[in-house]
Amino acid sequence: MSDNLDMTPQLTLTPETQTAAAPAAPAAPALTLEPDLGAPAAQDQALTTEKDRDANAVKLDESMLSEAERKMVNEFAQKIDITDSTVVLQYGAAAQKNIATFSENALNSVKTKDLGEVGEALASLVVELKTFGQPEKKGIGGFFQKKRNELEAMKASYTKAEANVDKIVGMLENHQVILMKDIAMLDQMYDLNTKYYKELTMYILAGKKRLEYLRANDLEQLRQKAQASGAQEDAQAYNDFANLCSRFEKKLHDLELTRMISIQMGPQTRLLQNNDTLMLEKIQSSLVNTIPLWKSQMVLSLGLEHSRQATAAQTAVTNMTNQLLQKNADMLKMGTVETAREAERSVVSIETLQHTNSQLISTLDEVMKIQTEGAQKRKEAEAELGRIEGELKQKLLELRG
Repeated sequence: MSDNLDMTPQLTLTPETQTAAAPAAPAAPALTLEPDLGAPAAQDQALTTEKDRDANAVKLDESMLSEAERKMVNEFAQKIDITDSTVVLQYGAAAQKNIATFSENALNSVKTKDLGEVGEALASLVVELKTFGQPEKKGIGGFFQKKRNELEAMKASYTKAEANVDKIVGMLENHQVILMKDIAMLDQMYDLNTKYYKELTMYILAGKKRLEYLRANDLEQLRQKAQASGAQEDAQAYNDFANLCSRFEKKLHDLELTRMISIQMGPQTRLLQNNDTLMLEKIQSSLVNTIPLWKSQMVLSLGLEHSRQATAAQTAVTNMTNQLLQKNADMLKMGTVETAREAERSVVSIETLQHTNSQLISTLDEVMKIQTEGAQKRKEAEAELGRIEGELKQKLLELRG
């Protein structure tokens, strides 16, 4: 209970409120000539349930009050004048107005929109953290020459996610402050409702005490006087006073209805406060657990990515070195073997000399053959020339003769 609140109920016959809340109209009864009483077993069950309800019913009496409050009720009851229509009309109206104001404030404190925004913010946070680090649908170049390696992509993704998360965190912190204020306000409202509930209880008990006294004394005296005198004005006075008692009884019934609303507002206020507290705890958990954990995991991820990149680079260098060594070894082997083979070769090979000699002999044979044939042909030509010359001479001699 708040220390700043005066929880002592104050009863007054002249409240500031000028009008009282009208009681709800009772539902019209249904009439029938053939009632369905149901089976005996069902009737027994209904009777048992009714008995249980009666056994658990709360009786409104002065046992609910402290000694000081009972004294205040007794003194106040004696001041109630039901013949004053203004008193009857405004009886307990201030407490009723306080209950109505409390109900409006309680409804206004239901931050449906704010709680919806909190839910959206938490959902956005989950989505942001869940989609973090997903690879972009882009081509990947060479290991050393690609435009955006995986580490840079992770850093860029982290920067974007961190900005969005910081924005969401700001929203959650604002809602956290609002919820804390609402919880404190609901505590105060609960204490006020307790005070108003106690005031209504005292008004009702004082009214019932006064009504019981008036019916047992004043109304009974008027009835006896009307019976004794038989005068019309005495009968009318009795009837008027009986109507005043009925009006005041209805007023007390209205106060009982308002008191029940106040009773129900207590657990409703606590439920609302509990919902705000649960949401506040959820936000707090996200702020102190989820966000730092995500950021620490990001640091580890970046460190692991650095290590992975260094390992990959070293692996690439090692693979390249091995490839170069293997290639150089292959080339060295080839060069060495060729050099050794060339070094062991003669300047002119036997095969070349044999081929040359064979070709030379063949050439000489062919030259000798050609020369022999040429000499033979020259001899034959010389003999033919002699024959030709002789034939020419002979022909010339024949021409001279």
